[in-house]
Amino acid sequence: MTDPTTTIARPSLSRGRFGLAAGHGVLIAITVFSLVPILWMYLTALRPRDEALTQSVLPTGLSLDNLRAAAQLLPLGGLVGNTALMALGVAACQLFTALLAAYAFGRWRFRGERILFLVFVATWLVPFQVTMLPNYVLLSNLGWLNTLTGVIIPQITAPFAVLLLRQHMRSFPRELLDAARMDGRSHWNTLWTVVVPSLRGPLAALAILLFVTAWNEYFWPLLVLSDPASVVQIGLRSLITEAGTDYGAMMAAAGALCLPILAVYLLLQRQVVNAFVRSGLR
Repeated sequence: MTDPTTTIARPSLSRGRFGLAAGHGVLIAITVFSLVPILWMYLTALRPRDEALTQSVLPTGLSLDNLRAAAQLLPLGGLVGNTALMALGVAACQLFTALLAAYAFGRWRFRGERILFLVFVATWLVPFQVTMLPNYVLLSNLGWLNTLTGVIIPQITAPFAVLLLRQHMRSFPRELLDAARMDGRSHWNTLWTVVVPSLRGPLAALAILLFVTAWNEYFWPLLVLSDPASVVQIGLRSLITEAGTDYGAMMAAAGALCLPILAVYLLLQRQVVNAFVRSGLR
């Protein structure tokens, strides 16, 4: 006789395998779709100079002329250094302020705490265009236009970082915090000697994520800075002129300037993923 449980299990197993295969197929399709612009950028960068605007998928030959032209038009090393400095400054400030705010929201209980936290996180939803002009006028009055300081200071807080760290603070063992309080440690001392050493992994992952986001920021540096030799975004924008756009040199410069951040992300992507998984944001 046929076991009815076996009969029922086989269709369920088949449906499970089909769903898994369909899910992997969707992920592969999304991955290919996402990689096409990057692949096209590097293929255009390696085409001969006179084939930059051709519609063929593969170049007729490989050439480094576009990269040489980009190196003559832009100080690639200086752009990478300035952008890295700007991204490091933004990421460090955002991580520091997020750590203090997350500790306060996760450690203390007070009246109106939830409402205050929701209002704070709601600032994440405010469009950039709303705060753009007031920040620009303030930087102009302070004389910080065309400086990296003017790019960094308006971005020293990140509600997303506070939201992410708050989840870790809420799950932090309260016994350790109570023991630190009984030892006579202040909140400041407890934060840096007890909490931070235990959250090195999530903090490192968040720092990487903030650094990548700051590196990729386009509109605000473009608004504040005007020197083509300042950061990556302004350097690439300077290749678009009234006389025309050198697309071959632009793609070569963009491809070369993307390599540092791509390398950082590929090497440390596991930490970035763990920052979301361990925070409970699924």
